[in-house]
Amino acid sequence: MIRRVESLMLRWLLALPLPVQRFIGGRPSLDPAVAMLLRVQRWRGIHGLTAGTAARTRSRTRSSAALMSGAPTVVAAVRSVTIADRLPGRHYMPRADAAPQRAAVPQRAAVPQRAAVPQRDVVPHSDALPRPDVPPQAAGAAPLLVYFHGGGFVAGDLDTHDEICRLLCAHAGVHVLAVDYALAPEHPFPAAVHDARDTVLWAVSHASSLGADPARVAVGGDSAGANLATVACHLPPAPVAQVLVYPLLDHVGIWPSRLLFADGLLLTAADLAFFRDSYLPGFTGSPPDFRHSPLRAADLTGLPPAIVVTASHDPLRDEGEAYADRLRAAGVPVRSWRVEGMPHAFMNLTAVSDAARCAVLEIAEALRLQLAADRHD
Repeated sequence: MIRRVESLMLRWLLALPLPVQRFIGGRPSLDPAVAMLLRVQRWRGIHGLTAGTAARTRSRTRSSAALMSGAPTVVAAVRSVTIADRLPGRHYMPRADAAPQRAAVPQRAAVPQRAAVPQRDVVPHSDALPRPDVPPQAAGAAPLLVYFHGGGFVAGDLDTHDEICRLLCAHAGVHVLAVDYALAPEHPFPAAVHDARDTVLWAVSHASSLGADPARVAVGGDSAGANLATVACHLPPAPVAQVLVYPLLDHVGIWPSRLLFADGLLLTAADLAFFRDSYLPGFTGSPPDFRHSPLRAADLTGLPPAIVVTASHDPLRDEGEAYADRLRAAGVPVRSWRVEGMPHAFMNLTAVSDAARCAVLEIAEALRLQLAADRHD
């Protein structure tokens, strides 16, 4: 009953006129719906993603995902699978007749734009730009994306990221294999890394039986899941592409964005400390290990092409953009951009914010084009 009341209240707030949303949110640099959501969370006494213990953090994550959910995106089918004889997974199959849609931010979701980030794309806020003419692939021959959910290595599961996987499946035209990898603190580093590698190995060997193209297996993830995705790229067999959304890549350095956005948004400095201490108990920062801090890897040459997406109001913004720069310097093809007006975890806000949904569709389209190019190569 409480969740239903909260859901109805959220729907009522989102139906308010845009000027009213901006007034309630009080942060003109953020998307109005997101700013309003953050203000409401502060009124409810919620500050950040964590809740003191791993169990309460997982419960909050599940409750928030349920509250923010809308009607699920339609895909051909969804079925449960067991990966590597032990890991729960979920296989999303694309519809053969579903043409990918271009993304356009509705006018009501527009936010003030900052200057373009040097040497990076800024996510386009209209569909007027020319796009490569790549036909959608038949579902039976579609690529496979192995997706690792976010949650700081502590929270998140197949349900909290169900809609993200559905959107990527439907709009990128790919099979998606989501996995429930082992979570900390019960299973600290490197348990999740081992699960990630085993998942990719299983995906490559079972792609044909899933109806996917075994020659085009990519990896992706958000936040901590993006960390696991890029670590998997360092370990054989190498995926054909990687999709990293607001990735957590460095447990060692102190980045300006971590100081600038330490509090007041969805992800806080206290959250990051909690996640690090749960995943890396007793961590001292030395010696750095690329398996938990991929930005510290000595050599990035030969890694698969990357799509790296950061959020303007995210503590992890700078390390994600630094990783994209390092990949470019190593000769890795990279498409990267910063989504303006968005905090960390915007992929979970697609039912709340039109701009967040558009950003996810842009990611799906970039993935579709990358994997189509791999097929033609």
